[in-house]
Amino acid sequence: MNYFAGCDLHSNNTVIGILDEKGKKIYTKRAPNDLNQILNHLKPFKNEMKGVVVESTFNWYWLVDGLKEAGYKLHLANPAAIKQYEGLKHTDDYHDAYYLAELLRLGILKEGYIYPKKERAIRDLLRKRLMLVRHRTAHILSFGSLYYRQKGSKLSSSDIKKLNEDNVENLFKDPHVILAGQANVAVLNFLGQKIKEIERIVLSTIHLQPEFKKLKTVYGIGNILALTIALETGEINRFPKVGNYASYCRCVSSQRISNEKKKGQNNRKNGNKYLSWAFLEAANFAKRHYPSAREASTNANSIKPTRSSPPKPSLINLLERPSTS
Repeated sequence: MNYFAGCDLHSNNTVIGILDEKGKKIYTKRAPNDLNQILNHLKPFKNEMKGVVVESTFNWYWLVDGLKEAGYKLHLANPAAIKQYEGLKHTDDYHDAYYLAELLRLGILKEGYIYPKKERAIRDLLRKRLMLVRHRTAHILSFGSLYYRQKGSKLSSSDIKKLNEDNVENLFKDPHVILAGQANVAVLNFLGQKIKEIERIVLSTIHLQPEFKKLKTVYGIGNILALTIALETGEINRFPKVGNYASYCRCVSSQRISNEKKKGQNNRKNGNKYLSWAFLEAANFAKRHYPSAREASTNANSIKPTRSSPPKPSLINLLERPSTS
């Protein structure tokens, strides 16, 4: 007898539902988020277990990794692609767990990508860097506004980054304004140190794939953006077509049109927001530093190489890993 398990994961507990190969409900249990207890519930069915489905929530790492290490075949359900039957009058966590198992049994489960554990921590560290950069930018803008209000003129971001707390005392007279400015400067300097530390560690510890060096040949892409694109993309072969990858990067227009009029947007936030940010940053840097990019039309294929700007390969080819066979 073959079994299929669904795990409806929550912040502090997991509901387990197990079906047999005919779709009959065999076992259900709500367990605390403790790997050993969950393994004990699954143990009687392990030898005949065809697969375990875990819903992709904010805290799936520990459960997916633990079950994989215990020898189970894992499937990560993509909640954005799974639609419940709207005619149901009542659903609960037990129903959801069985529903995940039923989708797996029928072979129609919409799955998410289980990012390799080995590189996941580095990828998440780069995400943390981006969060710190945004916080630092907020303090730079805050200090810039403070200076503008008090002086009536602008102070560039590059000049603000060079300030220390002692410099602030020479810029203002009111002690309250000085304290407010010093708070901004102290925080942005601390964040700047942490950002540089993260960059140094990531660049020195990760053993990058060949596509990293290729990505750096693209206009506007440096070390951090190349790292972000390579790590957020993962295995490029999981995208059947170029369009699938472009959609995953949120680089495809999202809109509903009827009678040549825009009626709304479809799934605008589907995809990877970090890849979307990385490619947007690359485009801005390319326009800023490369004349051929500034002069190009919206069609990327219209960029004509100059004598100092050799032709650039397409991103989908740059990310392809060499065959290991």
